[in-house]
Amino acid sequence: MKVCIDIQAAKAQRAGVGRYTRSLVRHLPELKHDDEITLFSFDFLRAGLPIDAPGTIQKTSRICPGRFVSGLWKTINFPPFDWFSGKADIFHFPNFVIPPLNTGKTVVTIHDASFVRYPEFAERKNLRHLNAVMRNTVRRADAIITDSHFSATEIEETLSVDTSRISPIHLGIDDCFSLNVGTDSHLAQKHTRESIVRSLGIDRPFIFTVGTIEPRKNTSFLVDVFERMEDFDGHLVVAGMKGWKFQSFFKKMQESKSNAEIIYLDYVTDDQLFALYTEASLFVFPSHYEGFGFPPLEAMACGTPVLSSNGGSLPEVLGDAAFILPATDPEEWAEQSIILMQDTDLRNELINSGKEKASSYKWADTAAQTWDVYRKVLA
Repeated sequence: MKVCIDIQAAKAQRAGVGRYTRSLVRHLPELKHDDEITLFSFDFLRAGLPIDAPGTIQKTSRICPGRFVSGLWKTINFPPFDWFSGKADIFHFPNFVIPPLNTGKTVVTIHDASFVRYPEFAERKNLRHLNAVMRNTVRRADAIITDSHFSATEIEETLSVDTSRISPIHLGIDDCFSLNVGTDSHLAQKHTRESIVRSLGIDRPFIFTVGTIEPRKNTSFLVDVFERMEDFDGHLVVAGMKGWKFQSFFKKMQESKSNAEIIYLDYVTDDQLFALYTEASLFVFPSHYEGFGFPPLEAMACGTPVLSSNGGSLPEVLGDAAFILPATDPEEWAEQSIILMQDTDLRNELINSGKEKASSYKWADTAAQTWDVYRKVLA
């Protein structure tokens, strides 16, 4: 079996689909035996992120920029993907859309249906593109993978796809997000993590959230919550790159009476993120809609209690290991945040169940189930 995986997102995006693709292709080679895995991307400027996937063939086209080819696909549905990648028995496209293709079976990962269910949370140009191509993508796909049972139901209902063609496969949590990091790691030392946190300008207890600053993530809601936590002598720390319509969050933060205690960090390194997760008093996640939701699980793996919304797949993915509350009433969130920081028994219960829940999400399992989909498509 010859498998070709489009890793363009893995080369271009640190988070989201990029992280999913990098983690998947790192674990798939353990399953291939005599099969062949080719990882294909465009990298005209030779500036893509490195891909660690021993046992695969990494093929790159530098004839022209990937954005140029993507533009042609959007406008004239040409040229075929396999002109650049070469032939394969099965092609896996991990980023929602199947491009033009001459040969081979196709698997596509559609991570969620937010662009259909909540179009107001999608950037206009992305929404226009997805609406134009998604019907064709689901029609052409031999199999569809998605990140949760919730998303499988959403895809079935919004895109009229028979459930037999959809495989819900939970994602994994990277090993680096665990308090069980080896004792040889500098991050195993609490004083090291505290030093990293202080270097970011955080000198008191803090509640933490991370995610792209965009309307779907509902980060502005946390400003309202934090203003109502008058008895909390600490910070609200927000990490995440600026996304679509990020300005509304910054306007709200700057106008807040608690502005001096809100710290925005933009992009943080993995070491910084681990330190923030582990040293936070509470992790908060008010997202309107998630197909899976890495951050709350990563916080759980780091031993931090989580207060999360019920947006999308979050109740399925987090289960009873997080305190789940609709992100509609900032007063209620403020009260519950204080309780989760002060009630020792409840904190310990969530910390222990959170670590157990997070440990059940393994990339090796994601890869094995994905490989099974490939096999079934070719059967």
